[in-house]
Amino acid sequence: MTSRERFLAACACTPLDRPPLWIMRQAGRYLPEYRALKEKHSFLEMVRTPALATEVTLQPLRRFPGIDAAILFSDILVIPEALGQGYRFKEEGGIAMEFRLESRAQIDALAPAAAVPDKLRYVAEALGQIKQALAGSKALLGFGGSPWTLAAYMVEGGGSEDFARVKSLFYTDRATFDALLEKLTAALIVYFQMQIAAGADAIQIFDSWGGVIAGPDYEAASLRWIRQIIAALPAGFPVILFAKGAAPHLADQAFCGVRVLSVDWTCDLAAVRRSLPANVAVQGNLDPMLLLTTPAIVRREAARLLESLRGAGGHVFNLGHGITPQARLECVEALVETVTGWH
Repeated sequence: MTSRERFLAACACTPLDRPPLWIMRQAGRYLPEYRALKEKHSFLEMVRTPALATEVTLQPLRRFPGIDAAILFSDILVIPEALGQGYRFKEEGGIAMEFRLESRAQIDALAPAAAVPDKLRYVAEALGQIKQALAGSKALLGFGGSPWTLAAYMVEGGGSEDFARVKSLFYTDRATFDALLEKLTAALIVYFQMQIAAGADAIQIFDSWGGVIAGPDYEAASLRWIRQIIAALPAGFPVILFAKGAAPHLADQAFCGVRVLSVDWTCDLAAVRRSLPANVAVQGNLDPMLLLTTPAIVRREAARLLESLRGAGGHVFNLGHGITPQARLECVEALVETVTGWH
């Protein structure tokens, strides 16, 4: 069984001898080869240049061949950019949009979904190059942000501590909020369809700020739009949903059409597995901070997580959030060895 076959089998909840492994946000500053490339090219240049995006995507797989899936090197904010609202990374850290959405007129002026394939042609080209390089050996994941998470950045003008502006829009002007989410949903449908056509084996939707929504409002603010996206993709296509801090909504998420629920590190993954329908796989959920400790601790905690799901079908081993720049290479190596050697 190839790594690609193992990954897709786990997404379909097929029993396996061990779970497949991939690492969320697996490319990045913890790799010296990435840092070397970053000295020559900006992040945005690497995202927008297919050859560079391909190189960064493949770097973790070269260093850790046991990883079973590659995830496209890109950013969720390419969608706002394609619609006319660019983004940049501030020198002091964090994201800044070129401007903040403050009116219905600005929302109406955003480009239509039909503009996405041309504006983001570089994403499709990168996926094609990665697919060719993998030659069927590894699964290839595309991804994008959820409509709610993208709207949060667009309305706040970047990152936020309280998301007061986007929440205010949701509560005080639902028609304008819905107009923005409709535009984003349509754009994401086109974008994910493009990624699938370019060779993606699965799509991960990052509802990164889903956990900041008041419990009763998660459906109206986020999940209904995710459900629309999944319904527009090919029937049965593997869609993975990650919503940090949204554990109370796992049951609702399980019935939105996803094949895999990615769970953050605060949850007991075995308990989550028992609570979900048998046809929905789980992904996760090792605390990424463990990769800053020692290989021995990583092996112990990874083995404990694996043991807790022994005999349970439908598990994709992953971190409970993205890998950090401070992750130690020897700890990542210990994680890969523990999972791939599990029996």
